[in-house]
Amino acid sequence: MEPRRRDHSGDRLTPGESGETGRAIVLEPWIKKTRVTDTDARTPEARLDEAVGLARAIDLNVVEAGLVTLSDIRPATYLGKGKVDEIAGLTKSLDVSVVIMDCPVSPVQQRNLEKAWNAKVIDRTGLILEIFGRRARTKEGALQVELAHLNYQKTRLVRAWTHLERQRGGFGFLGGPGETQIESDRRLISERIAKIERELEGVKRTRTLHRESRKRVPYPIVALVGYTNAGKSTLFNRLTSATVLSADMLFATLDPTLRAITLPQGGKAILSDTVGFISDLPTMLVAAFRATLEEVIEADVILHVRDMSHEDAAAQSRDVEKVLGELGIAPEDPRLIEIWNKADRLDANARERLANLAERQLALRRPVIVSALSGEGTDALVDAVEARLSEGRQMLSVSLDPSDGAGLSWLYRHSEVLSRDMRDDGRLAVTVRADAKNADIVRRKYAASPA
Repeated sequence: MEPRRRDHSGDRLTPGESGETGRAIVLEPWIKKTRVTDTDARTPEARLDEAVGLARAIDLNVVEAGLVTLSDIRPATYLGKGKVDEIAGLTKSLDVSVVIMDCPVSPVQQRNLEKAWNAKVIDRTGLILEIFGRRARTKEGALQVELAHLNYQKTRLVRAWTHLERQRGGFGFLGGPGETQIESDRRLISERIAKIERELEGVKRTRTLHRESRKRVPYPIVALVGYTNAGKSTLFNRLTSATVLSADMLFATLDPTLRAITLPQGGKAILSDTVGFISDLPTMLVAAFRATLEEVIEADVILHVRDMSHEDAAAQSRDVEKVLGELGIAPEDPRLIEIWNKADRLDANARERLANLAERQLALRRPVIVSALSGEGTDALVDAVEARLSEGRQMLSVSLDPSDGAGLSWLYRHSEVLSRDMRDDGRLAVTVRADAKNADIVRRKYAASPA
């Protein structure tokens, strides 16, 4: 096993901060014939560092980590016999209770490796599920995590545990051998899954009602998306003066949060902070969190936050685009604005190169360079959001009698009221912004003129 190049400054969480939950080894298997050569793709070393960060996010004490070179995948144990024996010696000598395999591991491979190493084996999907289980705070988040976990566990009921091999007898001395324990477990899991799915349908209906109520007060939605640890929550706090947990830790936040922000021209928008994405995000998690991610699907503007100080920024961007694609959002979607974050971590030359690269982009696709930590570039970001929201919307000036409360109420319900002022002639001057359909109605109903 090739040892990991340790960088203690990059650790997301040290065991002493939250209490150690176990001693772990992290393995990054890679096949020699498929070693990465594309400069934009993620290297095995970078994947290993990310896996160590994931392990530390659930307070595991990573005592050893390294790359495992493979010539081919073994159906029974994934790794070759020599590597299995080598790691068995490590787990015993280092008193390890958990081995993280940063790859998909089949139930049979997991069972065989646990026997050989006398330790719990967790693959990448299982590790991400463990983190999500810890981070979920709301009832909705807990339900979504449990649904994904049950779908994952349903395929894992092939262990060699003895209680799964026993059979229950029939009623009294009659009847057949009854259902086996494994059949009973599968049935119970399926029943629980069905119940959670029904509850999540209720969650989906509630979220739909919330979106409908927000549409009645026509505040546009701005959604933050991005790779985990890209700085979304820090940027959210910077723009809204909120106190959402932000830490140098993978999946520091999970449940979505919404806050109002004031735009430069006086209008308001609702900013939504969503769960971070990651490479090889389990499909079951995307499906389970679809109710939450619908906030992104329905958003008027989508801010794709990227950590430009990370060596794998391009690969991370492709991973986010892949998940967005599963939600029906293409990379060329006009609602997307790229946010190049963590500019404070770059030296002067790197910042200049980044600025030149941004300037060469088409105006519609031009990214905004910011530092969520220091606040640099956030004014330009808000201006870009305002400009994107204004596209397709028209600003109109309306003159109302001060006693026309019904007319003013209609404007608030069907347009975005930017300003209200009493004129010298006693009339109320209102500046609104509305989409094409409502702008036509405002013009006909109030004889409005362009602002």
